[in-house]
Amino acid sequence: MPKSVLFVINTLGRAGAEIALLELLDRFQGSEYDVDLFVLMEQGELADRIPKHVHLANKRFSNKSVLSMGGRLDMVGTVGRAMLRRGTCIRLTPYVLGNLCRMIKKHRIQTDKLLWRVLADGSVRMKKEYDLAVSYIEGGSAYYVAEHVKAKKKAAFIHIDYLVAGYTPQLDRNCYSKFDRIFPISEETKKSFLEVYPEYADKTNVFHNIVNHTAIQEKAQMPGGFTDSYDGVRILTVARLNKQKAYPTAIEAMKLIKEAGVKARWYVCGDGEERKKLEQLIEQYGLQQDFILLGAVDNPYPYYKQTDLYVHATAFEGKSIAIQEAQTLGCSIIASDIISNRQQVNHGVDGLLCKLEPEAIKDAVVELIKDPEKAAKLGQNAAAACSGNDEDLSKLLELL
Repeated sequence: MPKSVLFVINTLGRAGAEIALLELLDRFQGSEYDVDLFVLMEQGELADRIPKHVHLANKRFSNKSVLSMGGRLDMVGTVGRAMLRRGTCIRLTPYVLGNLCRMIKKHRIQTDKLLWRVLADGSVRMKKEYDLAVSYIEGGSAYYVAEHVKAKKKAAFIHIDYLVAGYTPQLDRNCYSKFDRIFPISEETKKSFLEVYPEYADKTNVFHNIVNHTAIQEKAQMPGGFTDSYDGVRILTVARLNKQKAYPTAIEAMKLIKEAGVKARWYVCGDGEERKKLEQLIEQYGLQQDFILLGAVDNPYPYYKQTDLYVHATAFEGKSIAIQEAQTLGCSIIASDIISNRQQVNHGVDGLLCKLEPEAIKDAVVELIKDPEKAAKLGQNAAAACSGNDEDLSKLLELL
């Protein structure tokens, strides 16, 4: 009799947690597993990459990006149905108002955090009882699995710095008490989570992202990558265009790089809600030919392979899939000196760490451009040091 497993995630858009989930799902092949996937938002561009042995449990699903006009309309429809289903909107009024007041007092209103509760409580319920139910990301999927899924065992993954992201026990309604295991994706993510929930230390264990190095290397050889004829130094970032990724700092750094007389061009693979603001800033600095927003890319790996420098200057992370991909392809990496990036980049050995400041990023970029031998050595060391962490899979399977 195969073991029944349910994975739940908020969306299936083109982002790090979603890509990591697809790699994890690929490990659940074989007749011993019966695997379902439920996407809370009912949409995402990566639907066609779901492994064939995994059943998509959503009755309706849109493969449109939430950033497109059609995708936004689909999202509004999903949220509207969730609000009306079982009187969710009325029942959650005290919850929404209470947490909104707390956010106002902290001068940090995060409507997305409130939205996840609405979606979790107002989504279609599963009639099936599972041997294992897995919430693969914090927020809505955790609330849904904790409170609305029947399962013999439950596990929750944490992909962000819980403190910095703004989650609280009041928002979560203590949902983590209902999980048998909690899996932060790095030591620092674990530390941050336990600062909010120290009582769950005994059932919290790090589960590193699974990375398929062979597949990444194969995809890097496929057609694609840069199409312009630029002959200067190419800088690459692969990440969504959101506030967490601190793109205004990167754009200002590019301005300083240009003022320093260095011939370089910065490219970004990714899309997001901050695109218009970033385009305005790029125009303000006169960087239309120097800081290029390529948009979402189905296969970013040829870009990694062809770039001279990979820069990941973010404000906070759980554990960056993009850095792991850059390491796999032997990129010369510069990353912001934040706690999570220190877990991935060994400064001066397989990359450089710098302050999240325009001047510091500029200095690091110029340093490696002027010393190509050092840049090449950092890339070689990065490729030699990376690992896939498949051994962590046993931590999840033991629940079965």
